[in-house]
Amino acid sequence: MYNRKRAALAVGLVSALSSKAIAQTDTQAQTPTPPTQTQIQTPPPPEVTIRTVVTPKEDTRRPVVELLSLRIMREKGIITEAEYRAAREEVGANVGGDVADEGLNFVVGKWSATLYGFVEGDFIGDSTQSFNDLAGNAQVQRPIGAPPPAGGAVSQYAGNNPRVQFSIRNSRFGLRLRAPEISKVRASATLEMDFLGTDPTPSDGGSSSATDATYFNNPTLRVRHAYLKVETPIVDFLIGQYWHMFGWQGAYFVPSVEIQGLPGQLYERTAQLRLSHRFRLGDTSLELAGAALRPPTRDGGVPDFAGGIRFAFDKWRGTQTMGATATQTAPASIAITGDLREFRVPVFEPFPTQTVELTTGAIAVDAFIPIIPATHHHRGNTLSISGEFAYGGGISDMYTGLTGGITFPTLVNTTGLNPAPAYPQNVDNGMVILDNNPPSGPGTNGLHAIVWQTAIAGLQYYLPGGYVWIAGNYAHTESPNIAQFTQTTAPNALNSNYAQAAAVRKSEDWFDANVFFDPLPSVRIGLEYACFIDQYVDGQTATNHRVQVSGFFLF
Repeated sequence: MYNRKRAALAVGLVSALSSKAIAQTDTQAQTPTPPTQTQIQTPPPPEVTIRTVVTPKEDTRRPVVELLSLRIMREKGIITEAEYRAAREEVGANVGGDVADEGLNFVVGKWSATLYGFVEGDFIGDSTQSFNDLAGNAQVQRPIGAPPPAGGAVSQYAGNNPRVQFSIRNSRFGLRLRAPEISKVRASATLEMDFLGTDPTPSDGGSSSATDATYFNNPTLRVRHAYLKVETPIVDFLIGQYWHMFGWQGAYFVPSVEIQGLPGQLYERTAQLRLSHRFRLGDTSLELAGAALRPPTRDGGVPDFAGGIRFAFDKWRGTQTMGATATQTAPASIAITGDLREFRVPVFEPFPTQTVELTTGAIAVDAFIPIIPATHHHRGNTLSISGEFAYGGGISDMYTGLTGGITFPTLVNTTGLNPAPAYPQNVDNGMVILDNNPPSGPGTNGLHAIVWQTAIAGLQYYLPGGYVWIAGNYAHTESPNIAQFTQTTAPNALNSNYAQAAAVRKSEDWFDANVFFDPLPSVRIGLEYACFIDQYVDGQTATNHRVQVSGFFLF
């Protein structure tokens, strides 16, 4: 009995030990045996890809060449406000302020070049055969039936027959170059051209090589302006060919479809050295200017001198069109200018050895006055008037084509030579003249200035919206002393003679009416009627009626 209990106890103990051993074996199977020191291996680090992200910096360098407008150049800081105003004023004088703002500028760094101008097509009808496409101050041909010059031809065919002309010769382009401003000093240069160069007049009976086709279809390129300008805080310098200082030209031209310069309007470009400065006095500016200019004759020996003063009222502004294309808002202003020049001509002899000298002077007053003012952004429903008065001796070269028909007298042929010797005239007709019958003795010849008195005024009104406007102008040109140097007797080869009274104009009245329309910012259409009325010294009147339609593309 006891043995059985001991056997049962032994079996139970063995079973328990076996269960424990199995349990330990399972546990050891689940828990790995720690490796020895030589068996430890560090697992490799996870693979990591490192990428360097570089944020690109803003490239402050501009392209080699950019095409920008003046307005954008100012907004980007490429040009200063002063540079912007100077460029807008010079380019706007040709194509208007709005077109100048958005015009084409080639920009390289701080340098720029502005291309500007217009393409023009003119369709002109005249009641006489007196003018080319540019009428200027040419004389109206006397009509059939008018008394001819003494000893002259009876026919005045050109005075009673019409003429029609189609022309593109007034098309214009210019290039304005600008250097970067340095210490408030600005430098620029302008080269401006058109196609109104000197050509032989066509249809003159075959005496020249010019034909209608060559004159109109292949016109000659000419220089209008070619100058450099340096603007400093103290004084501004202008060197080269630019508007004449007399009349403060370029700022007061009246609006007209007709090709400039108009009858009775100062209009000359010439080589010069000019100094000027503008003083800012609150809302008013005062500008002083003086210039030494190319003399009226190079044999005069000294330059032509001109100077003036100009007041502008910046907050009193009006819409102003100068010529046919330059429309912008401009301040009310008034300018007073003077001119002093010297003439030196040979004595009135076949073979002169001495000279005769004469100093002349002239004065001009110009004004632009807004009646219904405008703002920078609104030119509609505005009314302005502009005008000019000028008086002086020896100034006919400052008007387009003005001579009045006056010429130097012919010499008395005391030599018996055939042909008779000609006087060596060294000055253009219309400025000065020698006595017809000078006192005896060398060097006693009297030299006289032909005096010219001109006045021109223009009125311009812009309809609401500013895209259509009308303009009217009137001009009077007169010489108070030109009749003294004419004669009515027939020419005589043995006597000195003045020009024939029937060939010399004493005065002219001119007026026109214009309608302008801008269908697009870059396109302009103009229609004009003009009337030219000439009064000759002998009392005869000659009249020409002109109708002109013109189209302009502004850039």
